Amino acid sequence: MKKLIAVAAILIIGGIMTIVGCRTSRQGYRSAPYAVVRTDGKFEVRDYPALTVAETTMSGAGSGGSFNRLFGFITGRNANNQKIAMTTPVFMSGSDESDTMAFVMPAGLDAGKAPKPEDGKVTVKELPAGRFAVLRYSGERSREQEAKTLAELKSWMSAQGLSALSKPVYGYFDPPWTPPFMRRNEVMLRTSLNL
Repeated sequence: MKKLIAVAAILIIGGIMTIVGCRTSRQGYRSAPYAVVRTDGKFEVRDYPALTVAETTMSGAGSGGSFNRLFGFITGRNANNQKIAMTTPVFMSGSDESDTMAFVMPAGLDAGKAPKPEDGKVTVKELPAGRFAVLRYSGERSREQEAKTLAELKSWMSAQGLSALSKPVYGYFDPPWTPPFMRRNEVMLRTSLNL
């Protein structure tokens, strides 16, 4: 009986430490800035400034080494051997044939100031400022989940009289060891500035 109680206590403490660790790991990073224009439950309309990103292609259903290429760039695999702070979210967009993954560069590091990537598959570019409709959700990253949340966002936008002006962008905020129910994920669609 004492062994059972000890095992249960270890599992409870381990679970608490995992939850606390996952919550604080996301908080250790700066996020892309935005201003909330409107909130409706789990939906938001946000204004984003122009963002500088390091971007690379992904291949097939997996990431095809894209995360490692981008991580290499921010940890010094660039012309200046410069380390660049990690930010959230990691943006993913495109279709099966042309998926991309992007890391947002920290404020003040615009495309003209960012070092040149050593890897020819990594590019640094600026995403234009704009207004986006956003749906926040949790769970694993999967094509099925992305399709479901995109349909939900489009339905909400239609009910609000908002039109989509871009392909969807998915934002992933948490490291892979974060339990799915604790993950912060988002799907975004550029929309008009008029509400």
